[in-house]
Amino acid sequence: MSRHVRAGDRLTVGLSGGVDSVVLLHALRGLDHPLSALHVHHGLSPNADRWESFCRDLCRDWGIPFAIERVEVGRCSPEGLEAAARRARHAAFGRTPGDWILLAHHRGDQAETLLFNLLRGAGVRGASAMAERNGRLLRPFLSIGRAGIVAHAEAHGLPWIEDESNDDVRFSRNWLRHRILPELARRFLGTEASLAGAARRFAEAQALLDELAEMDLGDAPRDFPVALDRLKPLSEPRARNLLRYLLARRGIGVPGEERLSEALRQCLEAAPDRHPSIAFGGWHLVRRRGEVTIELKMPHESPFRP
Repeated sequence: MSRHVRAGDRLTVGLSGGVDSVVLLHALRGLDHPLSALHVHHGLSPNADRWESFCRDLCRDWGIPFAIERVEVGRCSPEGLEAAARRARHAAFGRTPGDWILLAHHRGDQAETLLFNLLRGAGVRGASAMAERNGRLLRPFLSIGRAGIVAHAEAHGLPWIEDESNDDVRFSRNWLRHRILPELARRFLGTEASLAGAARRFAEAQALLDELAEMDLGDAPRDFPVALDRLKPLSEPRARNLLRYLLARRGIGVPGEERLSEALRQCLEAAPDRHPSIAFGGWHLVRRRGEVTIELKMPHESPFRP
């Protein structure tokens, strides 16, 4: 954390009331930085108001400024309840003033995220799991196991609450956490540390791929549209990498390899008077006037347009 935070920077902890975020808030109390806490109220649990009260009371007792953000999470979101809640939470963090938002994800969370992303077919970027720093977000506990966090809480007599939803194995992440990772740990010594280390190496590989995309863009803007003349000289993997890089910079989920390859093929090979458009998620990759760009998809559109 000291590599990023400067003297006088304002720190805000994302405080859920669980042991991880309580320990993070406790550890930061001793630092010479303006410190506050933010609790995001999702309204998904019958205990949500009780969690808010716990966090408010804890911050009052510790003399730490406290803020609450109430968010709406669509229970029928096509991305799933977990992902929708995470997106709403991160949007709340983005609206929070201050220099840094600190989250208490630990090494076990990192291992779980790596497995989850790989099983969903993620590429190198997804296999990088969570970054220690992402914009204003910092995760100082990524190299620490949960056992060490709980030991700190018990040694200092810290209170915390348990979120009952964390035990619900109907959610994929919980299933990995409670059923799969313990089995792997019994079979392979140091499973958690090995998976977290793999995520770090994937992150290094992704950084190199991003550098390659920067080289391929040259002096062009780091955004869509991208000229066909930039893509044509590249090998197919290199051209796909460039498109992934631009999509990631927009914060847009990257389509699968087959869909991205098809989009690239159509954009490069279609006749000059054609304007191929391939939909993925809520977006279109479109070729128009010698460029490839990204546009919002209209409802009920076909995934392919000539």
